[in-house]
Amino acid sequence: MQKKILSDMQCPVVRSLERVGECWSILILREAFYGSRRFDEFQKRLDIATNMLSRRLTVLVAEGLLERRQYCEKPPRYEYVLTPLGLNFRPIILTLVDWGNKHFEPEGASAQLTDIATGKPVDLILVDRNTGKPITLEDHAVLPGPAASERVRQRLTRAAKPAQAHATAATPATPITPSAATI
Repeated sequence: MQKKILSDMQCPVVRSLERVGECWSILILREAFYGSRRFDEFQKRLDIATNMLSRRLTVLVAEGLLERRQYCEKPPRYEYVLTPLGLNFRPIILTLVDWGNKHFEPEGASAQLTDIATGKPVDLILVDRNTGKPITLEDHAVLPGPAASERVRQRLTRAAKPAQAHATAATPATPITPSAATI
């Protein structure tokens, strides 16, 4: 079966998933955040087939999330470094770590975001950078942006009404944690 091309859809989620939605791509980015740079490091830490790793690295470089840099001339050897676009993926990785710990780690956290100064685990929430206010179901909704098509405008406007009704029935101003986030 041929993979459906979704990038023509006017949706930031779809367009993001087109670039990193494949499981191995996200795991490679995770390992890059954990310090891996070289092919053999990624291969060893992920236990991924070399042909699959090669394909995924090629896509991540083509999409601008990683940069391929030569670090040895003879023989030619390359490393993969996060670009500014790749670095902007960090909050998604951190959110996945937090969500996974809360819902899929019955034995406890195997990795957790920690405040370096205090050594205490972080209780991750989404915050509006402009106001410093936590993002809540009651106060925030995904609405049409300036470039939205009429179809997107109708869908998001319609979807915001039930979300607002749900939010008013919920507890007051509950911050959206990665485990409670809805779009």
